[in-house]
Amino acid sequence: MSKTEDVLRDLDSKDQPALVGYFPAGYPTIDESVAACVAMCESGVDVLELGVPYSDPVMDGLVIQEATEEALANGFKLKDLFPTLKRITDSVDTPVLVMSYWNPIMQYGVERFARDLKAAGGAGLITPDLIPDEAADWLKISDELDLDRVFLATPSSSQERLANSASLSRGFVYAVSTMGITGAREDLDRKARDVVSGVKASGSDTPVCVGIGISTADQVAEVNSYADGAIVGSLFIKAYKNGGVAELTESVSSLKSGK
Repeated sequence: MSKTEDVLRDLDSKDQPALVGYFPAGYPTIDESVAACVAMCESGVDVLELGVPYSDPVMDGLVIQEATEEALANGFKLKDLFPTLKRITDSVDTPVLVMSYWNPIMQYGVERFARDLKAAGGAGLITPDLIPDEAADWLKISDELDLDRVFLATPSSSQERLANSASLSRGFVYAVSTMGITGAREDLDRKARDVVSGVKASGSDTPVCVGIGISTADQVAEVNSYADGAIVGSLFIKAYKNGGVAELTESVSSLKSGK
C-alpha cells in the first residue's frame, strides 16, 4: 500500500481535511528550501510536493516560474534534487512526492531517476506532462520499486482517459480544477467537481486531490467536502517570499485548521 494513500485514507476515516503542499527544491537556496519544506510538514501539510526547477515550466504560473528561475539562478542542478530530498525525508515522516516535467527525468534516465528517488526516501512522482499512454518505462520501474505515480485528470479528459489515469495512478489522482496554468484564483472553478466525479465514476478507489487555484481556507474545506485532498502551491511560495518560514508556517496552519 502507498504511504501517500495511507495518509489520505486515515485522514478521511477521521473526517479531517487533507492538505497537499507544493514547494520548489532549491528556492531560494537548497538550505532554505529544506528548512521551508520541513517547516511545512511540521505545521500541517499532510503530503509534500517537492518541485523540480525547470527552465521551461509551461504549466506553471508566474509565482512558481519566478521561484524556480531564482533557484536555477542560484545554482540548483537536477543532481541536487536527491540530497535535498534526503535531508527532508530524514527530518519528517510526511510522504514526499517529487513533481517534475518529464524531459529532465528522461535526460537523467528514467530507471536511474527512480532508483535515486527511492534511495532518497521519496514516495513517488507527480508528472504533469506525462500521460499514462506514454509512460511504459515509468510504469514498469515504479511497479518494481513500489513508488507512487500521480497522473493528471483534467476538465477536457474523456471518461475513458479519466478511468485510465485513475487505474494507473498510485498515491492519488491529481484533478486539475481548471484549464490553464497554476496560480491562486478568487473563485475555484466548478469544473473540479466534475473531474472528481468522473474519476470516482470510473470505479477506482484511488484518492483524488484537487489542485490549481486553491488559495483560501474556505476553498480547502470546499474541496475536501467532495475530494480527498486540496493541493496548494502558489500561496505558500508567496507567503515565504513575503515573510519567510514564519509566514509560510502561519499560512499552512491557517489552511489546515480552516481559520
